[in-house]
Amino acid sequence: MTTDDDRRIKDRYEAQCLKVCLRERGFLGREKLPVTVNCLDLNRYGMAVISPRPLEPGTRLFLDFSGKYISESRIAARVVGVHKYQAGYRVGIEFSYAHEKKAYSRAIDNALSRIEGFYNRLAG
Repeated sequence: MTTDDDRRIKDRYEAQCLKVCLRERGFLGREKLPVTVNCLDLNRYGMAVISPRPLEPGTRLFLDFSGKYISESRIAARVVGVHKYQAGYRVGIEFSYAHEKKAYSRAIDNALSRIEGFYNRLAG
């Protein structure tokens, strides 16, 4: 069994001040109600959040980010792992552009790189 740490190809940076709104992508383009989650850490390929409810691995998501100097919407992602954590669930998320060739977007790559760089500088 691999852990989230074993799957990571790059270090993640603490990002607890990043606001994240998560929406499950439903069938035929329908989305479920948005849920605000607490970000633990992130890099340009994925992130970990604390969610009030569990999400099934493989669940497809849209993420909206907001924070100081940050505003990105509808970032496609998928759940890769879920574990009970404190009063909620730790959810490992991988951004779709990083694992689906057809989902690659230079604009999304650049946006997530900027966000990662912002938190990397805060860590240093």
